[in-house]
Amino acid sequence: MNRREILATGAFALGTLPAAVLGAAHAGTPPVRPARMISATEFGAVGDGSADDSKALQAALDETFKAEGGFLLIPPGTYRVTHSLRILPERGGNITRQSGVIAHGARLLSAIEDHTNVVEIVSRGTVRFLLIEGLDILGMGKEGHGIYVECDRRDDYLYNFCLRDIVVQACGGDGCRMVGNVFEGQVINSYFRKNGANGITFSHGEHGGILSSMHVFGCVFGDNVTHGAAMVRSCYDVAFHGCYFLLNGAFGLVAENGCTLLSNCGFENNHMKAADFAHGDAGVSLSSFGTLVACTAYSVFKQTRLLHAFVTNQVTLIGCSGSGGDQAREAGLALLSGTKSSSATVIGCTGAVVTTGGFEALEVGGAGTGARFGSEWQSGILPRLGNYRLWVDKGGRLRLKDGAPISDDDGTAVGT
Repeated sequence: MNRREILATGAFALGTLPAAVLGAAHAGTPPVRPARMISATEFGAVGDGSADDSKALQAALDETFKAEGGFLLIPPGTYRVTHSLRILPERGGNITRQSGVIAHGARLLSAIEDHTNVVEIVSRGTVRFLLIEGLDILGMGKEGHGIYVECDRRDDYLYNFCLRDIVVQACGGDGCRMVGNVFEGQVINSYFRKNGANGITFSHGEHGGILSSMHVFGCVFGDNVTHGAAMVRSCYDVAFHGCYFLLNGAFGLVAENGCTLLSNCGFENNHMKAADFAHGDAGVSLSSFGTLVACTAYSVFKQTRLLHAFVTNQVTLIGCSGSGGDQAREAGLALLSGTKSSSATVIGCTGAVVTTGGFEALEVGGAGTGARFGSEWQSGILPRLGNYRLWVDKGGRLRLKDGAPISDDDGTAVGT
């Protein structure tokens, strides 16, 4: 049973919650206690950019995420760290108490040299309402990921999780990587730049964890060595709203198994590692399915179009555009291929749509397009007038048939 099935049956509410939580609810114990506010300075954190604040910050985090829960306040300053800071929520689970880190004006300056992560959040229980806000992480290239979030066991869940107002730059791995049963969460108003791999990566887990129902709002993914954002290991249920992807080494976004939604997102001058425009590619690489609404792509260098997709289900583009100038003046909207049973619909978009391998896209309302349907008799998107189908046979004649045609010369030739 996957996470969505558990939620739908209500088994999540009763069958997977820790016994201590259920017992407290049955006993009438108030489920929510006031959250504590703890300052990192109470544990000796200095924040002068020189002192090693690793032990002090770890002690503060350990105290914050004890059974009572609470918030750690990291005051403005530069906190040098030489090893990973680990957030380990209580094993029994916590579904009612809010907890997190508030760090506006605070920078973690990484001096980590063993390729471990700067901040690790690893949940071994069912945990809700965890917030990391205002944190700035500056790497040196020898650490791993800037922020690593994991909940990768079948019966544990990390949800209503939020990263807000985060900056992660110059880390050796991804700016952020989320793995496993992390769901119904948000990444808001955050910036992932110059990281050694991807700006952010979303992934199903290796041990059954399913990442889903994640939303990314108003974030920037720029100048990362590989991709701006990546969805891997069959993960697909992530939606990006008002985000910008620019100057990344390869794609702005890679979605290996599809993407739930891209809305009002921009893709600019990605594929900076390509030799030239001829060897570049699209802002988005998509497999299987996806919906793009009011997304834009613009390039003057090596990005060739907004979308490159192999479609096995349904791809829809609404009000999107793809264009370029200078050496990218031939940039267009989409390059599409796919299976015979799949479909692509392009509505009110601008920019050239190229299809390959016999794949066809239904285009409606684009600049100078009007409506463009399939023309080959076996096409799944033939124009229809009532029960009548229209197609163009191999001789270039327009043919009409009441019902679906069964051959290229079926029906009646009505024009050339």
